[in-house]
Amino acid sequence: MTLAADYAQLFKTALQPVARALEVHLSDLMQGTPHIDRISARPKGIDSFLGKAGALTESGEPKYSDPIAQIQDQIGARIIVFYKQDVDTISATVTRYFRPIESKDRVPDSQWRFGYFGKHLILLMPEDVMDAAEDRRAVPAFFELQVKTLFQHAWSEGSHDLGYKPGEVPLEPDDERMLAYTSAQAWGADRAFDELFRRRAERKRTIDASNG
Repeated sequence: MTLAADYAQLFKTALQPVARALEVHLSDLMQGTPHIDRISARPKGIDSFLGKAGALTESGEPKYSDPIAQIQDQIGARIIVFYKQDVDTISATVTRYFRPIESKDRVPDSQWRFGYFGKHLILLMPEDVMDAAEDRRAVPAFFELQVKTLFQHAWSEGSHDLGYKPGEVPLEPDDERMLAYTSAQAWGADRAFDELFRRRAERKRTIDASNG
């Protein structure tokens, strides 16, 4: 079988059912946690996987000798939160339940790419969800979890669709400038919401203390 056929079979029999089970598992663990907008989990699409599997090193050699065994983000999960301060709070909660293999505060390689901020973690796949696959041995050992704010998530999804898909018509210079403008607006909105929440929380603590 080809790599495409192998991954398509894995996608159907293991990745899709395990992703659904993982989403339920994460939702149960986070039940009652404030400021969560949504929790989702999904397998890496077939085209996306094949694109990553075909990556080359700087010397022109294949980056992966065994892509199915080596690519860790075949299942990705996201927790989208209201405020910036919630990113660290939720990440700390997650690491109490899962064993982290890698944790990164993702920052963009350009000041204009706001949405690439966030916390990215590589975590061991929990035993609880593996039975959803037809063959537990086919389940990846790890999954990737991203924790982002609403603004970070919205901007990164929209900008990726507009400007960063391989094979798409490239953006004109004015389009790039407009995208940078939206980045600044989203960055400011994210900070403003976080600051407003912090101020209100401080006022509440003051009022509660004076009433106590």
